[in-house]
Amino acid sequence: MRLDVNRCTGCTNCLRRCPTEAIRITDGHAQIDDSRCIDCGECIRICDNKAKKAVVGKLKDMERFRYKIALPAPSLYGQFENLDDVDYVLDGLLRIGFDDVFEVAKAAELVSAYTRQYLKTEGIKHPVISSACPVVVRLIALRFPSLNDNVMHMLPPMEVAATLARQRAKEQHPELADEDIGVCFISPCPAKASYVKNGFADYKSGVDVVVSMSDVYFALIGKMTRDDEVMSMTESGMVGIGWATSGGEATALFNDEYLAADGIENIINVLEQIENGNIPKVKFIELDACTAGCVGGVLTVQNPYIAKTKLQSLRRYLPVSANFLSPEEQEYIPGLYLFDELPTYEPMTVLSHNMAKSMRMMADIQKLRAMLPGIDCGACGAPSCRALAEDIVKGNASLEDCRILEKRRRSK
Repeated sequence: MRLDVNRCTGCTNCLRRCPTEAIRITDGHAQIDDSRCIDCGECIRICDNKAKKAVVGKLKDMERFRYKIALPAPSLYGQFENLDDVDYVLDGLLRIGFDDVFEVAKAAELVSAYTRQYLKTEGIKHPVISSACPVVVRLIALRFPSLNDNVMHMLPPMEVAATLARQRAKEQHPELADEDIGVCFISPCPAKASYVKNGFADYKSGVDVVVSMSDVYFALIGKMTRDDEVMSMTESGMVGIGWATSGGEATALFNDEYLAADGIENIINVLEQIENGNIPKVKFIELDACTAGCVGGVLTVQNPYIAKTKLQSLRRYLPVSANFLSPEEQEYIPGLYLFDELPTYEPMTVLSHNMAKSMRMMADIQKLRAMLPGIDCGACGAPSCRALAEDIVKGNASLEDCRILEKRRRSK
């Protein structure tokens, strides 16, 4: 996430909405703590001044590769008016300069098939939480580390698509070296770009460039035409495209023992209830940080609910799935679909690695919190009185930053 200081007015809107308290207002403008930022995009969504920007690549970044592969997210199909055939989008991607297109929706269908196998594995901890949304994975690590063992060790469809696309390119063009092949993911959200840039624990992403869905949308509009016939390229069905909206991944499991939630505040509530053991008995939980699912990402063009309606109409003409596993494939989950370790993040609740020091700091925070007014006004530049107390104990703020206490002191 990048801040345009010239646009930021220090209004505190982003401060109040950040789910990990990664933002402070200092010297009249916001400051983002990268160690706490989960790239959920809430600050982009809420900022009236357009001061927050997602850090993503550009289409021109693909020019360094001889062979360029596009990975369109399923949510891309919901951005266009009157689209009744996915092939128009796939053909358009070839027209704007890509040599091949591999649908992430196809990879999503394969991931769904193997997830059904995963849920039958002995020893996994229930409820299993989907790992498809990188925002959710990092949120759990920062705020709910006790739920790390519940996270499914299945790579997201973007990564599976990248691996399969490279394999296909090498099979069709053996003359290409690995460095000749570039893979570009067309993303609805900034979290995917951060995922690719920073890696995922010991796993290195197979994607080279992540570009904004809005940038590709405007590039495609001038190239997509209904006057020309397009060849049939799509290799996905209702299941794969359904991943674009909340509940799509869960319903692809073909059972009713699941829970699906979307929107950052809602998923935090669900995670709190899982942690407290106050949740219905389900096997699988799908959580999407963006409202309505990936169609609600901040890098999209269309209203998420309109996009969802468009996808419903588009799916009507498709098979349930174009990618079923053979009996042999159902016996085990290939390694390319799995990751070994979750990324390691410092939980927000850790004050010190020394237990005695941590306990003293916690006592100091509670003492300071009792002194503060408790109205969480944000005027101090912290999102809450509790956050200000923690900043003071950590040496990043002072009690004088509380304007209400200062006003009371001066009036005496």
